[in-house]
Amino acid sequence: MEIPIYQIDAFAGRVFEGNPAAVCPLEAWLDDATMQSIARENNLSETAFFVRKEDGYQIRWFTPEAEVDLCGHATLASAFVIFAHIDPSCVRVTFDSRSGPLIVEKKTDRLCMNFPSQPPAPCPAPDDLVKGLGKTPSSVLKSEDYFAVYDTEKDIKGLKPRMDLLKNLDLRGVIVTAPGSDADFVSRFFAPALGIDEDPVTGSAHSALTPYWSNRLNKKSLHAYQVSSRGGELFCEDLGDRVVISGTAVQYMHGTIFLQEEP
Repeated sequence: MEIPIYQIDAFAGRVFEGNPAAVCPLEAWLDDATMQSIARENNLSETAFFVRKEDGYQIRWFTPEAEVDLCGHATLASAFVIFAHIDPSCVRVTFDSRSGPLIVEKKTDRLCMNFPSQPPAPCPAPDDLVKGLGKTPSSVLKSEDYFAVYDTEKDIKGLKPRMDLLKNLDLRGVIVTAPGSDADFVSRFFAPALGIDEDPVTGSAHSALTPYWSNRLNKKSLHAYQVSSRGGELFCEDLGDRVVISGTAVQYMHGTIFLQEEP
C-alpha cells in the first residue's frame, strides 16, 4: 500500500520555522495501530490523517505516543494540502473531528481556522507544575492544559522545564504565557506525557490563550508569538464561543509511505 505524505511548516513564512506537521490524505481509514505507528515513525509532534466525506473531511491527529482530540498546526497544514494539491479551487474546508466541526478559510496569504473557545479557569497550582517550570508563575489556570502566567517575555524565554516532573501532570500539557515585547502576548507549550517535550507552535493552545488575553487586554483581535527555538506567528480573534486562529504555512516535503501488505 502506498500513502501520500506531506510535511508542512505551519505558522511559518519559510521552511525551517513554525511547527512541522505530517499530513496523510487517505482514501479510507487505516486501523488505529497503523496510524499510530506512522506517527511514531514520523517522529513529529503531530501527524494528521484525513478522509474525504460528502460535505468535507474527517480528520484525526496522532502524536508519537497517542491520538489527541484537537491540534491546530496540523489542521492548518491539512488545509494547506487540500488548497494546494487536492482541490485548488476550494477556499473553505470543514473538518469533522473529535472536537466538533473545524473550519479553515483561505484569505489572501493567511489560513484562518475557526475553533471552539476554551477559556481557562483559575485552579490550584500542582507542586509538580511549579517545581517542573522552575519559576513560580503569577497565576495558574487550566482548560485542556495547565496555564501558567508570568510577568514578562523574558520570564517565558528563560524557563528550563524539568520534563520528568511535568510528565506527571494530569492534563494534556502546560501553556506558559506573558505579555509580549513585539506582540500582544507570547507563549510556550510543553507536553512530555504525549512525547512532545516542547511543541514549536501550538495552534490549539490559542483556543485558551485567545479568550484569556482578549479579556485581560480588552481586545478582540490579537497578535501572538510562540517563542520556541523555531518560533511561530499567529493572529487571533475572540468571537465569544469560538476563536479564529490564523497564520501562514509552507511546504517542506512531499513523498510516499510504503506499507507492506500482511501475508
